[in-house]
Amino acid sequence: MMDFKQKIIELIKKNTKLKTDEISNLLSVPPNPDLGDFAFPCFKLGKNPVESANKLKDKIKIPDFLEKIETKGPYLNFYLDKANFTEKILTNIQKETKNYGKGREKKKILVEYCGPNTNKPLHLGHVRNMALGNAVVRILEFQGNKVIPVNIINDRGIHICQSMVAYQKWGKKQKPNKKGDHFVGDYYVLFSKKSKEDPNLDLEAKSLLLKWEEEDPETHKLWRKMNTWVLQGFQETYDRFGIAFEKEYFESEIYKQGKEVAFEGLKKGVFEKNDDKSITAPLEKFGMTNKVVLRGDGTSVYITQDMFLAQQRYEDYKFDKLLYVVASEQSMHFKQLFKILELLKRKFAKNLHHLSYGMVHLPTGRMKSREGTVVDADDIMDEISELAQKEVEKRYKNLSKKERKRRGEFISLAAIKFFMLRSDASKDMVFDPKASLSFEGETGPYIQYTHARANSILKKADVKITKVNYNLLQEPKEQALISLLSKFPTKVEETARHYKPHIICRYLLDLAQAFNEFYHACHVISEDKKLMEARVVLVAATKQVLANGLKVLGIHAPEEM
Repeated sequence: MMDFKQKIIELIKKNTKLKTDEISNLLSVPPNPDLGDFAFPCFKLGKNPVESANKLKDKIKIPDFLEKIETKGPYLNFYLDKANFTEKILTNIQKETKNYGKGREKKKILVEYCGPNTNKPLHLGHVRNMALGNAVVRILEFQGNKVIPVNIINDRGIHICQSMVAYQKWGKKQKPNKKGDHFVGDYYVLFSKKSKEDPNLDLEAKSLLLKWEEEDPETHKLWRKMNTWVLQGFQETYDRFGIAFEKEYFESEIYKQGKEVAFEGLKKGVFEKNDDKSITAPLEKFGMTNKVVLRGDGTSVYITQDMFLAQQRYEDYKFDKLLYVVASEQSMHFKQLFKILELLKRKFAKNLHHLSYGMVHLPTGRMKSREGTVVDADDIMDEISELAQKEVEKRYKNLSKKERKRRGEFISLAAIKFFMLRSDASKDMVFDPKASLSFEGETGPYIQYTHARANSILKKADVKITKVNYNLLQEPKEQALISLLSKFPTKVEETARHYKPHIICRYLLDLAQAFNEFYHACHVISEDKKLMEARVVLVAATKQVLANGLKVLGIHAPEEM
């Protein structure tokens, strides 16, 4: 589809005074196939766009790859020659296989995601973050970019000290009897409950934070021990979810340098010192609230480290773009951070982007970690994996327990990831575990099942492809499917440009539906060998594109379900 688009751009450029980029931005795929394969609005060609469209149509000599060109009001509509189009798309997919749809960008992009605190396990909000971050990494890589996934571990601060105080008082030097992050998280919840009865606990936590910053040996010994437990737990979750980071930065290793940036800004007149000795970035004149960058007692806040961390990452990687995948609750924080870095004259400041995502709710309401009502990432994966295994057992009674577990795991991960990705990331969402697992409807397992069905058809056909007659693929359901296959590169490019994986999700759902409609309307296995060959090629192409699409979302494409 991209080749055809480029050819049409060249046709328009040859017959107008518009530049390539202008034409490319204006040329689009109509929502209705009756309006052609591409549509070009002629508003920029003159005062009367209808007249301009007709004049441009008359100028263009119809090439071989086009069936016709029509005007629809101010639009010029291009209809591709079906036989030429079909052969081009299907042979291209056969040739490029797993690289079909891959882009040619060459940027270096850092993607920060996850960003956990070491006082509690990863929760359902982190699951959306990980699904989104990982998908964005994969999509940008598929576009040809060098992508570096990084993480920031918030391993110091008052919340960490609260877990430590609770362990000191009630832990009795016990070692973890469960996954390390869950073990430490229990003490965070315990602190919250006990502090409601004893306000002095909050003072103890603040005192412990000061001791930590003074590098008290015993405090640091306990902190390192509990952090190790948590980080081991995190790694287990990352491995299971299928994510990895090229580099992890630790707040504890950078907060001091962040303080230096605060003093630098004060010296340059970018920041101001307040009566309570705190340092503030005055941002009201830029339409934001003022931001404390260093407390009066000398302790850091999140932005203290973030100011330095951005600089450190630029020195480490010389990135063209840095994406922060962080919940929408922090939107103001990042606006402030980016403005501060601009005022500090950091040359990379204009290349920072906050990829904001909405909150995740359950059908029962919002989660609160301090009250212990959070749904842990591990628990949700366990629950859905068990449900998936039961579904597999219902469908395939003769499978071994090991195989049921294997299939249950990749189906459950598909269910979770796709459900998290299928809606616009900027919006809040309700996660419904049971609905996410359906083998029908707008789910990950539905697309996996369609991929497995395509594979099953290819196994049954078992045909050796010789010379394919693409002219035989004339049925409306065949043409609708081929048209969708052609749009995959465009959808990948659109997804990468806007950092919106839900575009690919929507595309895969449409493709799966089109394939299943084709499957029911057109018999692949038939007496007509030439027709069967052509349809087998179409099935193989669909399977490949489904696999490519699932891969960029971080979802396994199974041969069998």
